[in-house]
Amino acid sequence: MERVLGIGGYFMRASDPTALSAWYRDCLGLDADENGLWHQGAGPTVFATFESGTEYFGSPAQRTMINFRVRDLDAMLAQLRAKGADVAEETQDMEGVGRFGWVTDPDGNRIELWQPAT
Repeated sequence: MERVLGIGGYFMRASDPTALSAWYRDCLGLDADENGLWHQGAGPTVFATFESGTEYFGSPAQRTMINFRVRDLDAMLAQLRAKGADVAEETQDMEGVGRFGWVTDPDGNRIELWQPAT
């Protein structure tokens, strides 16, 4: 059986694609090239489905949510707050899995940030 090898891309609609790409670069350090190519660090990726009525993604209109792995969740959240980003106050610790925090991008997409357990 053929299997997928990993995530090959994540595509989003944006009211201003250039500005939204700049937000991801300037706030999250996602340094994609002019074609959107970004080389991520090695590590685990979670693929999970949720009930259609979940509030976990924020707005009910948001059908998917991307999760980015981070080295230091507290430092990333502080960096985002310093840049004026819409950062959720709460964080979540999940034993054996790691710590989670959330930020909403300028187009209203909720993003999960994950510091994996060591």
